[in-house]
Amino acid sequence: MASSNDHDIKCLNGLIETTIDSADGYAEAAKDADNTRYAAVFAQRASERRFVAGNLQQQVRLLGGEPEDDGTVLAKAHRMFVDLRAKMSSKDDTAIVDEVERGEDHIKAKYEDALKDGDLSAATRAVVNEAFVSVKSGHDQMRDLKHALHNSK
Repeated sequence: MASSNDHDIKCLNGLIETTIDSADGYAEAAKDADNTRYAAVFAQRASERRFVAGNLQQQVRLLGGEPEDDGTVLAKAHRMFVDLRAKMSSKDDTAIVDEVERGEDHIKAKYEDALKDGDLSAATRAVVNEAFVSVKSGHDQMRDLKHALHNSK
């Protein structure tokens, strides 16, 4: 029998996977960045994304569901490809920021889609909206960093 919370739980779990993917991506970028300032920014964003995922997981538990605790298979495959590509060519900070910003476009779109979902409960929408504030901030920061790096060349 389907619970009245099933839709919210499914939506939240999808966002949890994407947010964990984002945290993992930032952690990888922090390891790969040559510039310590960028590495610190990426590490801080990774930590923030893990916090956001934790809040979403808490909402799933409140709804009686089992929260996701891992990223997507697709993201794992993408990270393996990025790792392979990085080993085959030296990645500079601009390339790393480009990759991170591309991921930010993806996560921002996922959250925007969730916020347009008219079937979400008010409580879940509030949690998603709160998480989106952090996601949008990260997206905008990486977009601005990308533009600054490309304009300085």
